[in-house]
Amino acid sequence: MIDTHCHLDVARFEPDRAEVLSRAWAAGVTGLVIPAIGPDAWEPLLGWPGRDARVQVGLGIHPQALPSLPEADDERHLATLDALLSVGGAIAVGECGLDGPSEAGAPMERQLRVFHAHVELAKKHGLPLLVHCFHAQPHLQRYLKQYPIPPAGLLMHSYSGSADLTPFYAKAGCHFSFAGPVSFKEARRPLEALKVVPLDRLMAETDAPDQPPHPHRGERNEPAYLPLVIDAMATALGAELRERTAENARRFFRCGFGLR
Repeated sequence: MIDTHCHLDVARFEPDRAEVLSRAWAAGVTGLVIPAIGPDAWEPLLGWPGRDARVQVGLGIHPQALPSLPEADDERHLATLDALLSVGGAIAVGECGLDGPSEAGAPMERQLRVFHAHVELAKKHGLPLLVHCFHAQPHLQRYLKQYPIPPAGLLMHSYSGSADLTPFYAKAGCHFSFAGPVSFKEARRPLEALKVVPLDRLMAETDAPDQPPHPHRGERNEPAYLPLVIDAMATALGAELRERTAENARRFFRCGFGLR
């Protein structure tokens, strides 16, 4: 199993990060992707795959980080991102995207401008894009009607779109990753969307430390809980998904994750 999105670099894992990783490997996780959420994380993350190739990284600016970053620095940050992607070591661009609740501190016009820069960097460096879209689906839809996704692909992280929207994103060439909410007892919307995702575009994630699956709601999430997410997806689809989602991830990221 491959956790396509978790934030093991954040402070909540400082006390026991090594133990969290050990539990993940013991649970059958064979690789994971840590996407950066802001410029301060980029250089520290780039050293991680060299220490353990099962851990791969993406570099980007999360839309929720934009309110705390001066708009005047956007171009400088994006130029630094370009330079670091040129060095190699990252297997994706992101986490990036659009976030409705962040509009008060980062207007959608700015979010779209920064997002478009990430798309262009993904094209330039031949890397897939990891996209956050929360309460901003109409903006992303309008964008994708105007601009094609990067040739290396676009992954809708923790997909929260409706089943009705899913065919639009699939036709645009997007891939889809689901997180803990598919396991909730009251889950409806994510399961309806899951059922119309093409199986060859389907992946899984924990989004740790957030979005813990049942029965760990209210706790800190971690990659060892990935089987709970995948098995909930499998129950809904009536299909074995552990190997299927891992193979989709390997193909999407074009990376073997140093399996051992």
